[in-house]
Amino acid sequence: MKISTLLLLLILSGCLARTVVRKPSDAAHLKQNQTIFYIIDSLAQSGDWFVTRGYHTSDNIVANATGVPISHAAVFDKENMQVIEADNSGIHTTPIPDFIDNSYRLLIIRPRWQNPQNSKSALSKAYDLVGKDYDFLGTIGLDINNKYYCSELAVHIYKEWQKPEEKLPKVIKPGELYLFGKILYDSLPRDEMEITELPSVQ
Repeated sequence: MKISTLLLLLILSGCLARTVVRKPSDAAHLKQNQTIFYIIDSLAQSGDWFVTRGYHTSDNIVANATGVPISHAAVFDKENMQVIEADNSGIHTTPIPDFIDNSYRLLIIRPRWQNPQNSKSALSKAYDLVGKDYDFLGTIGLDINNKYYCSELAVHIYKEWQKPEEKLPKVIKPGELYLFGKILYDSLPRDEMEITELPSVQ
């Protein structure tokens, strides 16, 4: 089935108000990027999750298929100002400016298992997985060893600190990650964001 046909079916099913979002190339978008970057730099810590709605066709499909206006997740590395993420090209790193630019909405979530003692270890686990393949079948509940989809990667790096009594769903959707952490920031959708003046650099 063609992607365009699948999108049409999802739109007709009425899953979401914003079935498709497209990235603008204007000054307002760049100003919003600067605001989000400033907040990330001042608020986020290594090991935090960045949970987003992206602009790619695959993001539109995920958001519509899950009925949640969120489509992707990544793990933040503050020291190198980049994320570790899993997409259809596999697990890789992406510089923060590029990640922000491709995000229609971005949430910073602090995982409930994260603490000052384990954040570096969790981040190291994420880096150990760079180069692994994307877990396409995992998104429908068929777990494949050494392959990960985006939110599976985000949760997996904290597996060591998860309690036995915690019952995690077989498939963890990006839009459900707030259930396993605390939302520190929500940019809101781009067309709802206020453009604020940032403090000047001395």
